[in-house]
Amino acid sequence: MVWPYLLFAFAAGAALPLQFGINAQLAHWLDSPVRAAFVSFLTGTIILAAAAALVFKPLPPLSRLGHAPWWVWLGGALGAFYVAGSIVAAPRLGAAALIAVIVAGQSLASVVVDHFGWVGFEPKHVSAGRLAGMALVGAGVVLVRIF
Repeated sequence: MVWPYLLFAFAAGAALPLQFGINAQLAHWLDSPVRAAFVSFLTGTIILAAAAALVFKPLPPLSRLGHAPWWVWLGGALGAFYVAGSIVAAPRLGAAALIAVIVAGQSLASVVVDHFGWVGFEPKHVSAGRLAGMALVGAGVVLVRIF
């Protein structure tokens, strides 16, 4: 059943405008988008540490982790870039335009990642329907930004 995952993803997406605004305000109070991103990640790390402590599953051996591909360790860096970028852009763009541009960037990158089957995804080649969808996302960005 896919519905719980769709609802979870929807809720996660709905939380983003709040997160962007909160982090932008934190940057204002700390006089630094980088410090605000750090505090945001520190808070998230504390919450995730508590959640991880509740998962009663042993950690894999270090030898197994040593065989992981190099790129699996980039998720945190990409997350930091995403949070810092949203903190910098949020006050200038506003919530709706920021989300529209982020969705456009995510959509375009997703089509490329799917096409080439990068980072563990099953390849799904670019199609006319996907390109039409990207054009609609782009039109949505323009409309949100103009109006």
